[in-house]
Amino acid sequence: MLGEIPIMKKIKLDIVGLSYSQSQSGAYALVLGETKGKRRLPIIIGGFEAQAIAIELEKMTPSRPLTHDLFKSFADTFNVKVKEAIIYNLVEGIFFAKLICNNGEKEVEIDTRTSDAIALAVRFQCPIFTYEFILSTAGIILEEESSLTESKMEPEIVETEESDFLKKSTEELKEMLNAALQDEAYEKASRIRDELNNRKKS
Repeated sequence: MLGEIPIMKKIKLDIVGLSYSQSQSGAYALVLGETKGKRRLPIIIGGFEAQAIAIELEKMTPSRPLTHDLFKSFADTFNVKVKEAIIYNLVEGIFFAKLICNNGEKEVEIDTRTSDAIALAVRFQCPIFTYEFILSTAGIILEEESSLTESKMEPEIVETEESDFLKKSTEELKEMLNAALQDEAYEKASRIRDELNNRKKS
């Protein structure tokens, strides 16, 4: 029909990597990849949001609820479900996202920062989508797949303290892990946990 707006096909994304940004100090690079394809969508996010995504993916339990945990508890209490997160626009290098929510009676869209949308998507275990024009504009194709693009991988945190951890015993690392969690130092806790996991494999 003349004048009818075409419905854009959604493309499902997975989280394939999370690491320190090499271009912006204090920021992180979140890498999303299309489920059925090789294109990757890198998004620069802040440290707080990166922690929120990483600790949920790695199943770490913070000593006190983070903001995104509070949001999920609040939503669960009032029977609000997040069905999906959509990265729907890209303007001058800034991604725009929204959450599709349902309370059993009506469905609404809530505008949000992309980093918050991803942090909540992993908590609600809901799918993440985008559109072709965004992947065509900002997506990249990695010629050589690295460990960042392995399926179901947990985010990679650069181990800047690796040499210090190697000098510690397993018991000392476990104590450091508990202390880091109590102090809400989740980046450090993640690196310690990685070292403990590596020792279990060897």
